[in-house]
Amino acid sequence: MNRQDKIAKIKSSIATVLVGKEEMTELVVISILARGHILLEDVPGTGKTMLAKSIAKCLDAKFRRVQFTPDVLPSDVTGIQFFNPKEQAFELRPGPVMTNILLADEINRATPRTQSSLLEVMEERQVTIDGETLPLPKPFIVIATQNPIDSQQGTFSLPEAQMDRFLLLIKVGYPTLAEEKQMLSMYRESEPIDSLEVVLTIQEIEEMQNELKKVTLSEDIETYMLKIIAATRQSEYVEVGVSPRGTLGLMRAIQARAYIHGRDYCLPEDVKVMAPYVLSHRLVLSIEGSMRKTKEDVLMEILKSVEVPVEAGAVR
Repeated sequence: MNRQDKIAKIKSSIATVLVGKEEMTELVVISILARGHILLEDVPGTGKTMLAKSIAKCLDAKFRRVQFTPDVLPSDVTGIQFFNPKEQAFELRPGPVMTNILLADEINRATPRTQSSLLEVMEERQVTIDGETLPLPKPFIVIATQNPIDSQQGTFSLPEAQMDRFLLLIKVGYPTLAEEKQMLSMYRESEPIDSLEVVLTIQEIEEMQNELKKVTLSEDIETYMLKIIAATRQSEYVEVGVSPRGTLGLMRAIQARAYIHGRDYCLPEDVKVMAPYVLSHRLVLSIEGSMRKTKEDVLMEILKSVEVPVEAGAVR
């Protein structure tokens, strides 16, 4: 199978577990190929954890899960040096971060101190335990789930520095009536996740991650991107706009989208589709802005205000 067939196979496989999540599945694959971390947001029970488990199974990736609660310590995530009385020596016990896909379940239920333990892990793909630095397996992706702050008690807002390290923020949403009816039929007599098969190996993922870097961005596309980024920093509703990390993240995301759609060049459509997922959560609204608009509203207005270039790449 070529890469498009394999991506399609992943989507169809996930569809046997989660109904109506094709677009979300594509976004998760895009993020993995772009080496980006993912934040899934919605109320409990909407399939966030099941999606992460299903993706890991389709990719033949090592998978670990951490259930975040207020009493989880940083060492529970990263690892610890412990004293072995039998050997009369300290030994290193790496935490669950030593994996390919780490599911950080309900990350905003952990205290800020524990949340911050993931900063080095997410940015540098390494972990330092009592002065000893260990590289993480490749690829390494954090898929975190978050309950909406306004609707859940006992949650802690993620700090801006950590939000900036997530490539995509995806809001899951409830299924439609027809989708939920189909879900009842699927789960009545079996557990569909048990029948999932490996579609991509770790080696194939790494090859794709390297290949997508060759996807070209024309000067017009780069200018279009940068105008959107600049507009987030100049908006009257925004106190802190998109960081340079966000600019690089948007570039990788549109390259990955073009790649999985079988193109070696990016189109304005790639930018328009990916910008809300890559940029919205990086905005810090002003007091006035937060009273009148959501981050998504502000970004959509910016996208409408920036002139879209002619799709020169489409004539190749």
